[in-house]
Amino acid sequence: MDNKPKNTKMIVTGGAGFIGSHLSLELIKQGYEVVVVDNLYQGKKERVPEGAKLVVEDIRNFEALVEIFRGADTVFHLAAIPRVPFSIEYPAETNDVNINGTLNVLRAAKDAGIRRVVYSASSSAYGEQTKLPLTEDMTPMPIHPYGVQKHVGELYCKTFSTVYGVETVCLRYFNVYGPHQDPDGPYAGVVVKFLKAKKEGKPLTIVGDGLQSRDFTHVSDVVNANILAMKSDQVGAGDVVNIGYGKNITVLDLAKIIGGDLVYEPERQEAKHSLADITKTKRLLGWEPKVGIEEGLKDLMKHFGL
Repeated sequence: MDNKPKNTKMIVTGGAGFIGSHLSLELIKQGYEVVVVDNLYQGKKERVPEGAKLVVEDIRNFEALVEIFRGADTVFHLAAIPRVPFSIEYPAETNDVNINGTLNVLRAAKDAGIRRVVYSASSSAYGEQTKLPLTEDMTPMPIHPYGVQKHVGELYCKTFSTVYGVETVCLRYFNVYGPHQDPDGPYAGVVVKFLKAKKEGKPLTIVGDGLQSRDFTHVSDVVNANILAMKSDQVGAGDVVNIGYGKNITVLDLAKIIGGDLVYEPERQEAKHSLADITKTKRLLGWEPKVGIEEGLKDLMKHFGL
């Protein structure tokens, strides 16, 4: 199953962000040399773990990336503007980062002799599907610019494996949550927003009727998936795999678990239901999610002092 790294130098784009900082910390714990590439537009310098080298750079700067990547084994590409509403309002700006930036990362990886790129994809590529659970062989039908952009990144990964021989693997994340997620930040999911509201004694804001369901995935499981994707010899040709817990819960039920008064706001442009089929991921990566929403919530409530 193991496809051993050629050396211990790892690049994490977006490593000053929520998921990237968790990943960087785990890589350091496992003895890897970590270089974080982040323009600090959304990421925070203080999130970069001790022992990681931070290079403040934008993924749209191709020449800089080539130099930074030289001598590394794997690039974990997490840098993005991950905001659905923002992508609807600013499709060109988000396209520039999420598509052109990803293309730059892949081009730089090719020129710098990188062995593998592990791309943080998104379940928003699925869009509105007619049946659940969502399987990787379904035709992507994204319903907003962010979903389109993340899917195009997958297509580029596949192309760079086929045409240029750069190993790639695409991890389709489902609603990631966990400690140190900024409730006011661009990646803030409903879980941390609810917890922040509860801590401040404010009502929990439900978008639409609250009956939309989500497959909440703990950040520690996402980190583990990235490291397995870096090592597995079963992937590398642009393979797309789901990273979700494999169970879903409605936003309304989530609010009930957390507790508090509710307020409602108008529906948004988003898929009504989401649930990952993780059969393929288990087979190719040997990955198994460990933290369910109840356990993850309990832990997170402690972080919030609740």
